[in-house]
Amino acid sequence: MDSYDLAVIGAGPTGLFAAYYAGFRGLSMAVIDSLPEPGGQVTAMYPEKMIYDVGGFPAVRGRDLVDGLVAQAEPWRPGYLLGRKAEKLENVGDGVELTLDGGEVLRAGAVLITAGIGEFTPRPLPAGDGWLGRGMVHFVPSLAAHAGQHVVVVGGGDSAFDWCLALHPVAASVTLVHRRARFRAAESIVRQVRELGVRLVTDAEVTSFVAAPGGELTAVDVEVKGGEKEQLRADAVVAALGFTADLGPIESWGLEIDHRAISVDSTMATARPRVYAAGDVAAYPGKVKLIATGFGEAATAVNNIAVALNPEAHLFPGHSSNAE
Repeated sequence: MDSYDLAVIGAGPTGLFAAYYAGFRGLSMAVIDSLPEPGGQVTAMYPEKMIYDVGGFPAVRGRDLVDGLVAQAEPWRPGYLLGRKAEKLENVGDGVELTLDGGEVLRAGAVLITAGIGEFTPRPLPAGDGWLGRGMVHFVPSLAAHAGQHVVVVGGGDSAFDWCLALHPVAASVTLVHRRARFRAAESIVRQVRELGVRLVTDAEVTSFVAAPGGELTAVDVEVKGGEKEQLRADAVVAALGFTADLGPIESWGLEIDHRAISVDSTMATARPRVYAAGDVAAYPGKVKLIATGFGEAATAVNNIAVALNPEAHLFPGHSSNAE
């Protein structure tokens, strides 16, 4: 049975920063995630998007932020268990045992849950049934793959408009289709997209995908409210309709759940001994869900975990700039 001081569940930005900070505190750690690579939602959903609210970066691409966090933790040699899911949690003695899918058991002095929104599933675009991976995507892992293409983005939220902004410089054309006249996205980002000249087709739905003789996507049929129909040229469709999420097995671990998040106290401790939470998955009054918030919560959690594991340790370890 492998044993660590700390098991981090979730390899998104908060979990990766927690791995760095655990190493800084002299703790050994394993990082567990059901996704096959680190980065969590950033890697899976918007690796090419620019992020503007991380301290020290006027703007940073999602994949670059993840690469930096992995490099920051690397000197402390985290044990990555990727493509694995934590199924069961038990308090055993003065530690915790985690059972992973496949039956492997991992022992840790403490557990820090940084699982973000949990397991997420994109909402389907009915007209695109059977087209996923054949011209339709939910997220854009590489902007270069759409260079010179005619792209139709379906959706009206922030994510849909983010993809319009990201794709506009590389695509031959970008058109957004939304089933309502009003958008859920922030007005500022809607204004940016309008100023770029991106065509916005509202009160409309994509009703079918049109294949070329070779089977590849060539257009989509759109029906506008009132019965008007139009065919839009499309080499690719980005179905940005949001997603559903749940915490999976975590909900059965005897934690206090508040609106699909885990209630914590000011030390980031949960209702179970030696189990902590940080990042979007953690809930407390006045919580603001930002990557920057997750970084601070990860440091708070790890410092309190260090004291829980060794009562003689100091809560505040000093500043990293003083470390030798």
